[in-house]
Amino acid sequence: MFNQFGSTAETLSKASAAVLRIGTDAHLYDDPEDVSIAPLLDSKFESEKCEALKRLLALIAQGFDVSNFFPQVVKNVASQSSEVKKLVYLYLLHYAEKRPNEALLSINYFQKDLGDPNPLVRAWALRTMAGIRLHVIAPLALAAVSKCARDPAVYVRKCAANALPKLHDLRLEEHAPAIEELVGILLNDHSPGVVGAAAAAFTSICPNNFKVIGKNYKKLCQILPDVEEWGQILLIGTLLRYVVARHGLVRESLMLSLHGLESNGFCENDGLVRDKGDGDKSDSFDANLVSLVSKCYIEGPDEYLSRSNCADTVPSSFDTKETTSVADNEDVKILLQCTSPLLWSNNSAVVLAAAGVQWIMAPLEDVKKIVKPLLFLLRSSTASKYVVLCNILVFAKAVPSLFAPHFEDFFICSSDAYQVKAHKLEMLSLIATTSSISSILREFEDYIKDPDRSFAADTVAAIGLCAKRLPEIPTTCLNGLLTLVRQESFTGDLESVDGEAGVLVQAVMSIQTIIERDPLSHEKVIIQLFRSLDSVKVAAARATIIWMVGVYCSLGHIIPKMLTTITKYLAWSFKSEASETKLQILNTTAKVLISAEVEDFQMLKMIVLYVLELGECDLNYDVRDRTRFLKKMLSYKLACHEPAEGSVASQENIAEHVVDHVFGRKLKPFSPSALHNRFYLPGSLSQIVLHAAPGYEPLPKPCSFFFEEYDQLSDSDRQREARDDLNGSHESSETVDEDGSSEYNSESYNGSDFSSDGDERNNANDAADPLIQISDIAVSTDQEELRSKRALDMWLDEESSTSNRSPSALDRNQNSYAKISIGDIGSRVKPKSYTLLDPGHGNGLKIDYTFLSEVSTASPLHVCVEVLFENSSTDPIVEVNLEDEEAMNVSDSAEQTLLGKANASYDNVPTLIPMEELSCLEPGQSAKRLIQVRFHHHLLPMRLSLHYNDKKVPVKLRPDLGYLVKPYSITIEEFLATESRLPGMFEYTRRCTFTDHVKDSRMENGKDKFLSICESITLKVLSNSNLHLVSVDLPVANTLEDATGLRLRFSSKILSSEIPLLITITVQGKCNEDLNLTVKINCEETVFGLNLLNRIANFMVEPSSSPS
Repeated sequence: MFNQFGSTAETLSKASAAVLRIGTDAHLYDDPEDVSIAPLLDSKFESEKCEALKRLLALIAQGFDVSNFFPQVVKNVASQSSEVKKLVYLYLLHYAEKRPNEALLSINYFQKDLGDPNPLVRAWALRTMAGIRLHVIAPLALAAVSKCARDPAVYVRKCAANALPKLHDLRLEEHAPAIEELVGILLNDHSPGVVGAAAAAFTSICPNNFKVIGKNYKKLCQILPDVEEWGQILLIGTLLRYVVARHGLVRESLMLSLHGLESNGFCENDGLVRDKGDGDKSDSFDANLVSLVSKCYIEGPDEYLSRSNCADTVPSSFDTKETTSVADNEDVKILLQCTSPLLWSNNSAVVLAAAGVQWIMAPLEDVKKIVKPLLFLLRSSTASKYVVLCNILVFAKAVPSLFAPHFEDFFICSSDAYQVKAHKLEMLSLIATTSSISSILREFEDYIKDPDRSFAADTVAAIGLCAKRLPEIPTTCLNGLLTLVRQESFTGDLESVDGEAGVLVQAVMSIQTIIERDPLSHEKVIIQLFRSLDSVKVAAARATIIWMVGVYCSLGHIIPKMLTTITKYLAWSFKSEASETKLQILNTTAKVLISAEVEDFQMLKMIVLYVLELGECDLNYDVRDRTRFLKKMLSYKLACHEPAEGSVASQENIAEHVVDHVFGRKLKPFSPSALHNRFYLPGSLSQIVLHAAPGYEPLPKPCSFFFEEYDQLSDSDRQREARDDLNGSHESSETVDEDGSSEYNSESYNGSDFSSDGDERNNANDAADPLIQISDIAVSTDQEELRSKRALDMWLDEESSTSNRSPSALDRNQNSYAKISIGDIGSRVKPKSYTLLDPGHGNGLKIDYTFLSEVSTASPLHVCVEVLFENSSTDPIVEVNLEDEEAMNVSDSAEQTLLGKANASYDNVPTLIPMEELSCLEPGQSAKRLIQVRFHHHLLPMRLSLHYNDKKVPVKLRPDLGYLVKPYSITIEEFLATESRLPGMFEYTRRCTFTDHVKDSRMENGKDKFLSICESITLKVLSNSNLHLVSVDLPVANTLEDATGLRLRFSSKILSSEIPLLITITVQGKCNEDLNLTVKINCEETVFGLNLLNRIANFMVEPSSSPS
């Protein structure tokens, strides 16, 4: 082609491809390293930076590690170009977990971009912050999501909704209420795009928090048709679960048809597809199966499996209180109305979800509206067609008349996949009626000729099912099946013909299925099968026919006279038969001997003895074992000269029973009947794989949710208060840029109140230690102002203008404090216990662990952990041990950076000090072991390997921040001096509510209220952290009911760095009411301090039992 131009097909193809690549970035993937990337990243031209970043992303897409460019890329996050900023964000998302310290440096820029006028930039910043899966910045990311959830731009709010599941995956239990409240806010959005993303967040975060749905139910139903398609699927499922949980199932629906069968007149006038004049069956649906389907939709997998073990169990009926009526329930009406138009959606999954709602909740007369939309989906792609057929099969099993008039839609196409063909065959066998069976059988005749012989075998099996369902047509089916058996293609050696043997086997088994219904009327058919033994060469088919010889050996008058000839033939062919056929010959000859008549007994006995001798010498051990067993059991029969009577009659009955029911049963082909009881919600993955897939949730229990509308306002107020507590004192402190404009800064999390006790002095005499001791501790309000201003100057890196403070300022407005001594409460401290392995995942082995305040003897970095092993099973558990899975593998640069310089001298210290192995743990026994652990990072769990019973189970030991510090014993003067050196950026505050003292019964027994409050707070702190109580102070001027100003100070040092960490808790409120606590931490380790602050604030809010 065009040889005169010297071109070939190959060159023209390359030229065409080159033309198509013009104007694209495809060349970056050819040789992304053909230029030096580092100089381009430092270029002053945005176009060159963009080119370098694109090449980096191309390398990442090809699997190269380009993390060494991280510092240079992070610098460009401050670029003014939106194109460069977007590429930087994509790079950071990929490598932030490997380089956490460098990623933290860019948090300020992310938060500044959250205030950018461009909504795309705000959305990119939020996506990047949420995508950096680091617990360190999770609180900041949550604050950013909270801000963006109220953004005026729809796209930003949608990104906020998409970010919530990412934050939830970090297991931020302390922020769970705030996250759920944000889900409720976004579900109440007016934009369909935001609502769809919020529905996805609701499904993954709090799928059973129906109170959030109840407040916005009608609005969600109205906006449902406008939501994006994949959001519609999740929202439909959520609305359905809410309606079932609040109102229950509908009395007029198909799901409750068994309980309202007589009253609704369905059998007499079902309103579905059924023509009384065509002679079709009158049973429009299987009421028992429908009831079973409804139970499976409601029950969980565990309940279902326990019930399915008892196949004869009658399904329990629903309580009338758990049902509702469409006519009286507006919520059900709205749900059915808003999902009806979605039956004709372009998305197959949406159609299935909408059909599922109609199937479960619609009245009987409206169920038929799902038929045509589902049939229309059969014209879609092969994958969608298979999924739709799996769900249609469930509908057809329960109500065959729904799809009976549309049987032609299930005829096989040559392009259908094998799985689709198999489902269509099953559908045709389910919905066949006397009026449609002739057309269906004509189709089956063509399918039998299909080159795919596996499909042809399935067709033969479907013919047998049709004949079994419709008693009017067995003669027609039998004639066709016998013709199939007699065909010349089956008379030769079929073992080498792929698939042909399966067709013959299915033909014989289908004939046997038809014969089972009325054996006496099919005596001639049985004789024909016996006569075909010589021509049938397939082992499975021969075994089935031989099995029939034993079962029907006494049927009619002709078959008993043929037994001698047949058994002679079987004995003659025994040596050349397959193993499965030999086993059937042994069973059949035994049964024939037991039922033999007097005149044939001696001949049959000789034949059986001959067969048993052959079996004893067979090469197959199954055949030899079967022979010995039968010979021993028939020994009394073989010793007789004629059929025994009278005295041995009982012994004969026992032998006949054992032979017939243990060895004479037919080995039925595999049938999905065992799976027929496994019904899952329409459209779910579980319905396709026929087991509970990960994440599958059945419908909630009917009427299990009680929605109180009058409580909505109070709940909203409580959620708003929880949100305010989350932000606490983290008001947005704004940094001022060079132009004087305010920007959103990361330090907003640290709080704007720099309440200080830095220059307080304690001149009390520590020698005497009364219950309440007056001291001269004073706080100057001027000093507070001076330090706050100095802190702001430090933030701006400016020279403090107030460094020279007036000495007289310290002498004004001083207040006296009383020092409270609470005595030794160490014996009452109860550390919190965590679960390492629950019995459900450990086969009865339960493991809990508790952090101890003891000092490790291995190294300063180790933490002592007490592990409790408990055997909840009925069997002993042996060789229990915990080992380090990572085995000193701390080479990752990110983790080494996080460990800090203080760990440099402990590189050779093991991560886990080996524990003493538990040799045996008897049922009900428990044992404790002490392990010493060195965590790589204060937020990263340690991966351990649990060994027991020769099994290895991976487990995660999660650190508790409160025990990654050690007590630091200092005086009040040293505390105040250290605190005064850590103001500004090293000081963080947060507010929370404390209620434990209200529940303390000892306050009602005349005990001092202030002392009781101090003990409650101290016990709560020391039970969740390893700290030293420095002092407890109370203003002398307080009234007896006012606890405002009560202050507790704790001190500690971080294990990994020996850096001091000071905690001050200030109380505000009345003694008999809930108290507002302000928790302040002073520490040079910013990240550790912030996380510990959140930990303390959250466990102070958690309710606890009254101290003993």
